[in-house]
Amino acid sequence: MTGSKPRCALPAALCTLGLVGGALTVTACATRTEPETRTSSTKVDPAHTDVLFIGAHPDDEFQSLATFGQWGESPGLSTGVVTITRGEGGGNASGDQEGADLGMIREDEERKAVGRADIRNVFYLDKPDFWYTLSAPLTTTVWNRAPQTPRDTLSRLVRLIRATTPHKVVTMDPRPFNQHGSHQEAGRLAVEAFRLAGDRRAFPEQIEKEKYEVWNPSQLLAQSWGFKGPVGSTCAKAKSTDPHTGLPVVGVWTGTPSTKHPGKTWAQIERDAARDYVTQGFGSLPHTVETEPDRLPCEWFTVLADRDNPPTPAVREQSGLRPLYAGFRDWARRMHMPWLANDAQPSYPAHSSTDIPEVAKAPVVDGVAGPDEYPGPKLELTHWEGKECKGERDCAAAAEFSRHGGDLYAVVHVTDDIKGYALDAAGDCKRHWRTDAVEIDLDPQGRSDDTSTTFKAGVLPFTKGGKGPCAERDGDNRQGPANHNAPGMAVASVDTDPYKGYSVEAKIPLADLPAPVDPERLTANVLLYDSDTQDKTGKTRLAWSPYGSAQADPYVWRTLRLPGYVPPPGPTRPAEIPQDAAQSAKSKASVEQARRTGVPLAGGPRNPPSPTP
Repeated sequence: MTGSKPRCALPAALCTLGLVGGALTVTACATRTEPETRTSSTKVDPAHTDVLFIGAHPDDEFQSLATFGQWGESPGLSTGVVTITRGEGGGNASGDQEGADLGMIREDEERKAVGRADIRNVFYLDKPDFWYTLSAPLTTTVWNRAPQTPRDTLSRLVRLIRATTPHKVVTMDPRPFNQHGSHQEAGRLAVEAFRLAGDRRAFPEQIEKEKYEVWNPSQLLAQSWGFKGPVGSTCAKAKSTDPHTGLPVVGVWTGTPSTKHPGKTWAQIERDAARDYVTQGFGSLPHTVETEPDRLPCEWFTVLADRDNPPTPAVREQSGLRPLYAGFRDWARRMHMPWLANDAQPSYPAHSSTDIPEVAKAPVVDGVAGPDEYPGPKLELTHWEGKECKGERDCAAAAEFSRHGGDLYAVVHVTDDIKGYALDAAGDCKRHWRTDAVEIDLDPQGRSDDTSTTFKAGVLPFTKGGKGPCAERDGDNRQGPANHNAPGMAVASVDTDPYKGYSVEAKIPLADLPAPVDPERLTANVLLYDSDTQDKTGKTRLAWSPYGSAQADPYVWRTLRLPGYVPPPGPTRPAEIPQDAAQSAKSKASVEQARRTGVPLAGGPRNPPSPTP
């Protein structure tokens, strides 16, 4: 490295950090090459943080706050947070705000929550959050829309690592294991930024024009939410490995008492923080963690990279990869971490086919399956996610389909014991998974890699003031009320008195789908969301194809064959994806933080060129 010599960039006590028995320990300064200009061990850099977390949404760090809080108490390591979006595309359990307005609320929630772990700095990149997707490639496209460059988000993350000089970077799992595509993309960007921040050739304008210095963090950790390790006070001492890669997994016990908050464990403080995310429904969590200390878990982190002990696990190649997973394998190879693609593609179930009968007379959309309207089979829905149903009276559902001409008809019969919250049909017919709802998903040609080329309709069976059902589209080729984005769609519902459930019936013109329907390859899923609460949170989910990410992964949907249907020619419509992102310049907290730390808003450039007159 030109113009550098081996030295510690900061006081020796902070140069090398290690995990021993789950605790972050400080050892002697290792010999590393750092920029020659970092010579002062007394000057405090207001932007510096010992640990930097990189996530996609304002609540992605909350399941690690017990760890960050402990590290802050002993051995006194500061943590900063990078949040790429403000969660504008998420649900809202506290009001009807959405888009940028919701993003500002979620920023306030996040700052309050992380403050409980003494985290002061949260850096937002002002990227748009859209609907739930399983696709990191789709997220990449949305986060780097023109006129931004294809690597705009990555350049901002590299700049933030160079600005904040962390020794450890913690992020989300970059692998496509049935998780949000934005989570995957945040993890992948963190991996790349970790590698590139110390490379003078990467984004050289940050060094030459903005006067940042290259920086090499020492270790990269990924949250391992799904890791099943031991529980209790000794879990942090366990020698655990990731079952797919063999990489080391380290734990931090949540039952550790806080020194700054007497009488509280870090599990309880983390619960207090979780309840701050009110818009996400976490405010309904119990106030107190009642789990016995010997049953409290660790928070687990996979060691993706360690500059002192570089991992070299075995690589297991998979054949027959679908595009989503082949793309991830290629990325892992470029990152010199090919083992991350071990077991990346799950074993998808064989596609079953169901013939949908054509009926001579169009069904009447009235919420009732009349005689001869649905002569085909009943398709039973089974448990997919959330709490298991307590019995047939609690939640159960079956769907029936038929076709008349160019219209697809569906009726879904639901057994339910408690009505969920009735949303406002006029102003809040959206984010249907917050309460009792039925979702019908259709992939017109059965070839989609993500839901941006599909049709996904959510139907609320009842709404506020007895207004009846309403329908909306979410997470698909078009967004918003069905009467605008699926103008030929009609819905009706009937519930029992006394209440024992309801039926939803829908007419969906095949012409409303984003591409001409292939009658041999149309795939579909039907989902039930069961709430049983008045706090706008779902509890139980059922699906006809109850596998993986049932509403976001078209690969798992089942085939509906349409014998005799001849599709009319028509265009394939490009997706319309929300781009409404909250801006840091409009956030008082973000502006104050930028002034205090000297780090520009949204990870943008320092000393930007003056605009041309």
